[in-house]
Amino acid sequence: MTILGIDPGFAIVGFGVLEAQGPRARLLACGAVTTPAGEPLPARLRQIADDLDSLLEQFRPDAMAVEELFFNNNVTTGIGVAQARGVILLCAERAGVPIFEYSPSQVKQAVAGYGKAEKRQVMEMTRRLLNLKAVPKPDDAADAVAIALCHARSSTSRLSILDSARPGSGRYAVRRER
Repeated sequence: MTILGIDPGFAIVGFGVLEAQGPRARLLACGAVTTPAGEPLPARLRQIADDLDSLLEQFRPDAMAVEELFFNNNVTTGIGVAQARGVILLCAERAGVPIFEYSPSQVKQAVAGYGKAEKRQVMEMTRRLLNLKAVPKPDDAADAVAIALCHARSSTSRLSILDSARPGSGRYAVRRER
């Protein structure tokens, strides 16, 4: 299964592409889509859409894992991130790629084994689990790789297999076949 992990943002969108088979996963690519700070938001959103369409075309993922929106204190930034996240979800939907959403604590739990792990712990476990020489850079790319790894680990767990057998159940947003 090829998984595209996305750490949404409007200045920087991190991405990580994993090939996962059972409990094993390997990193195929990672990086970041960046948009110029001086550009109007609609132009930045279009660039995100264009670049995401290219990633979806290039890697043809079986699933896209996206981090759920997390608001800290800056609502203005959160609104921009929410708009970018909407564009990202639309791109996946148009490409027919199933979308799975994870909270930051779900990512931490799946990767580091503790839902309140520190960022550096998650990054180090991501590096170890994928047998990488270094943590992916920039941080947004490392976060996206961790999100993809979360999906790889969650989608192969016995609980998710049992859960998916029950219609209408599960904690994921599941795309319906048309």
